Amino acid sequence: MTAPPIFTADELEAARVLFARQADFSMGAVAMDGLPPADLPEVCFAGRSNVGKSSLINALVSRHRLARASTEPGRTREINFFLLDERLRLVDLPGYGFAKVSRASARKFQDLGRAYLRGRPNLKRVYLLIDARHGLKAPDGEALDALDKAAVSYQIILTKADKIKSAEAEATVAATLAAIAKRPAAFPRVLATSSEKGDGLAELRAEIAAAAFA
Repeated sequence: MTAPPIFTADELEAARVLFARQADFSMGAVAMDGLPPADLPEVCFAGRSNVGKSSLINALVSRHRLARASTEPGRTREINFFLLDERLRLVDLPGYGFAKVSRASARKFQDLGRAYLRGRPNLKRVYLLIDARHGLKAPDGEALDALDKAAVSYQIILTKADKIKSAEAEATVAATLAAIAKRPAAFPRVLATSSEKGDGLAELRAEIAAAAFA
């Protein structure tokens, strides 16, 4: 039996229209007192350095250079805000893992990300990006613990799924679901996506719209 679709055709179309509207870089913040007002719903993207956060944001809004993508791990060293249709903010958090900066500098902007997760009342959901080729690793466990402690709803999104066979992607989705089954803040659905090929983006847009405007 084929599983029912996650979203209806109307929901997918509404999300497509939303993400086709104007999207602009709003600001970058290096401290909590520099954040924009908490007057709009926000969803944020977190993950290891070089997991593809900027590429995914660009793909969602069909813009090549909205978020600055780089092959240098750890380039995002502030919280970057993007405004979509004057209704929703997409937020790019600093990466964690193997950033090519001093340990003190890495801790500084990673602590900023943690403070944002704990103290942002209009944050609707965190999308934790995981490389589909590798699945969950030890550094990701620390991020999961921090998200559970912050009690913020989060959903795992597998990136770069086009780099592996579909059966491998399905196995990684299943393994990830099993790994988060008992985590209190984890949303019980995992999506496999490809910024390059567009796989899973329609569903992710719909997930974001549902989380932000429910």
